[in-house]
Parts: sequence; C-alpha cells; structure tokens
Amino acid sequence: MLYGGIEAGGTKFVCAVGDGDGKIIDRIQIPTTVPAETMPKVIQFFSKFELQAVGIGSFGPVDINLDSPTYGMITSTPKTAWRDYPIVQKVEESLGVPVGFHTDVNAAALGEATFGAAKGLDSCLYMTVGTGIGAGAVVHGKLLQGLSHPEMGHIFVRRHPSDTYKGSCPYHQDCLEGLAAGPAIEKRWGKKGNLLKDRAEVWELEGYYLAQALMNYILILSPKKIILGGGVMKQRQIFPYLFEYLKKAWNGYVPLPELTSKIDEYIVPPALEDDAGITGALLLAKQAGWEGTRT
Repeated sequence: MLYGGIEAGGTKFVCAVGDGDGKIIDRIQIPTTVPAETMPKVIQFFSKFELQAVGIGSFGPVDINLDSPTYGMITSTPKTAWRDYPIVQKVEESLGVPVGFHTDVNAAALGEATFGAAKGLDSCLYMTVGTGIGAGAVVHGKLLQGLSHPEMGHIFVRRHPSDTYKGSCPYHQDCLEGLAAGPAIEKRWGKKGNLLKDRAEVWELEGYYLAQALMNYILILSPKKIILGGGVMKQRQIFPYLFEYLKKAWNGYVPLPELTSKIDEYIVPPALEDDAGITGALLLAKQAGWEGTRT
C-alpha cells in the first residue's frame, strides 16, 4: 500500500510517497508561494500514484477539530495568501482519498516517536526553530490537542538584560518566536543565522531564550525526550548554551538525571533529521487509511 505525505512549511511543501513503514519511495519539494501556484503542483505529483490516503502536517494555525465547520483549514496564519485556505478539502476533492491532518510540528513529533529519537517512548516533545517556532507533543502515545493544537512558540519569556530588539511576531511582538526564530536573528544581528556561525553572542542569546521555553515545557508536560529541529537548530553550537541556561533555571528542582548528567541524551537533534515532518505526515496518512475517513 502506498501513502502520500505533505509537510506544508512556510517556505516549501515537501511531498512524498511511501509505505506504511515510513520508507519514502518518491518525493518532491515545491515552493510555498500562493495556493493557486503551489497546490496544483502538489496534486499533480500525487496524481501519478494509486494512494490509500494522504497525510498533511501543515504550518498553522490550523483547524484540527473534526466537529468544526472550518476543519481542515489553515486559519490565522501570518502568510496572508493562505488564510482560511481549505487544504484538506482541496486534497480530498482532487485525489479522492481520506486525508489525515495535523500541524507540521505534531507530525514531526509523531515521526520521531515512531521511528526516531523517541522510538519506544510513550511521550516526547518536538520543537522546531526556523522561520517560526512551534512544538508538538506526544502524550501517552497520542498527539496532544485540546481546544486546538498547541502553539508553544508563542509563549512569553524573560528578556535578556542586554537585548534591545523589539521582537518580530506580528501578533505578540516579543514572544518566544518574536525573539528567537530565524527572522528575529536576522533582524537583530543584520545577517542570516548561517552567516553568523562564529558569533558566540548570537548563539548564547538563542540558548538563553530556548532554555526558558524548555523549562516551561518540561514543568508542564514532563516529556520523556525532547527533540529540537528546524533550520536554526542546525547550528549545533546552540546546544551547550541551552544546556547551561536550562540547568541554571532548573536549579536542582526535582533531582532528575535528564536535567543534570544526561541532559545531552535527553535533549537531542532529530534522529530522522529533515525527514521527521514528512515521515509523520505519512503516518497520519496511514492512520487515515485505517479509519477510512478524515482524522
């Protein structure tokens, strides 16, 4: 059986066809421009295959409430061309198969929990730091959602005393995403992060903000593994600063080796690397195919 997966990101759509065991058979990348340009290319790619179902892990916010009249839509995204776009309906109508739907970060969490760094565990947290910041979580073996999906990138953190950058989030200005996502790094320092590799102060500040976020997530969700992905986290020099600031914030509260001697085993890069999200999308498709309906 073949399944389709879509990792709908802010800069590109990754589309793949694979089997039920996460093996990718074919794939393509399509720039995220506007729906009228991007979606026909997505549909054209999948039309070559006989699929059982398709899974979508999308940038958000999205409506994942099956009982909602706007289920399957990308909703109040800063990408204005995609606001209120019915991505699930478009794929269902075009391909005639069941569609599984969740956020891109929850899809990545599912991929890492099933085949990656959190394999064998019943809980984990996947956080992406790139164009935006988001996090998804698996709790008791299931993706975390309530009224909606988590929006962990928009929590508020304490400002570094020397940081005067106002923040770039169009909704909250200086939330975590507004202070620590890729665009914030570029606007604060005047260059993209990959051109600032040797500037220790850049990555120390990044570690300062991300450590605060992880402190909150650990206190609230207590995940058994934390996976940090996204373009910014390819700068591995962030990790030592993050560990240092997190240990300092934790300050010995609850004596867990994961927060002391084993912190580098507890907080890790994705084992699936750049395939975490698309692997999770294929798993969403498999779930949708089992159920024979939208999930």
